[in-house]
Amino acid sequence: MGTNTRPNRDIRRAAAFSGVCLWQIADSLGITDANFSRKLRRELPADEKEKIMQIIKNISGEDGKE
Repeated sequence: MGTNTRPNRDIRRAAAFSGVCLWQIADSLGITDANFSRKLRRELPADEKEKIMQIIKNISGEDGKE
């Protein structure tokens, strides 16, 4: 029980590093922030993670569009 691994840590870190709130990601997905937080409790499939990473980039403005 000493391990400090949380599911979807990469998504949480990318969002925090980019200054994107989890509720903003949830809003882009069309779900409530509570449902998104529940979704993050279990490791997501790679395709869903990629979609969320793209949303983080879009919200933070890192997608190359200005």
